[in-house]
Amino acid sequence: MVHFLVLLTATGPHAEGRGDVRVVKTVVNGGGNVTVGTSKTVTFPIAITIKDNSGVKGLANVNTSKAYSVHGFFDWTRSSCVKKSSTPSVCTATMTVDPAWIPDTSDTDANTIAGVWQVDATVRANDGDYWISDHIAEYKVKRASKLTTDASPEPVAKGAKLTVTGKLSRTNWEDLAYHGFTGQQVKLQFKKAGTARYSTVKTVKSGTHGNLSTKVTATAAGSRRWYFPGTTTTARIVSAGDAVAPKK
Repeated sequence: MVHFLVLLTATGPHAEGRGDVRVVKTVVNGGGNVTVGTSKTVTFPIAITIKDNSGVKGLANVNTSKAYSVHGFFDWTRSSCVKKSSTPSVCTATMTVDPAWIPDTSDTDANTIAGVWQVDATVRANDGDYWISDHIAEYKVKRASKLTTDASPEPVAKGAKLTVTGKLSRTNWEDLAYHGFTGQQVKLQFKKAGTARYSTVKTVKSGTHGNLSTKVTATAAGSRRWYFPGTTTTARIVSAGDAVAPKK
């Protein structure tokens, strides 16, 4: 598989072509963010709705890169088109990124490529019409995150203090490892035994190395977890719950 660097100018969206073929809608990854970690290859779809009076032939080219930047290293690996009626079709491009490519293709701190990305495409119609367009959609590429929870002592007497600790970390694409994420607002949530929903108890700021620690009063048996809502460049994450039973 060959990966490539896409060069864009910072002059804004641009389109040119011939005839009446047009992109009318573009949805990246089902409308969600694209989260990339340290080792797992990530694959996601870009669904492009195309319309032409003669019918749609397909995609001639699809690429994606950070908006108004030179960073672009996601591979277009395959595509398919589904005809919706006589003129429009939805053509889906499958994009792939291997985290190992990121430090190799970035000429600055690799982590700066997280943020808003754009999609460019060239589409073709059955009658020979074509349309070359950049910036047909925007989406966010985010650094993957991890979050742990540990509550102690276990079991705990009702009314006693319970210490809840954890750690928030996120991907560093420079060395392809997870490092603590400091200074972030992380919510401690509680779900009473026998119920279905968690509710926020308090908010704690992550400290050195992303460490989290707080004390709460054990009023009932249940599970506690940490919840990080994410940032523009770092993915949302919810830890597994840690259930604490009352001391008998």
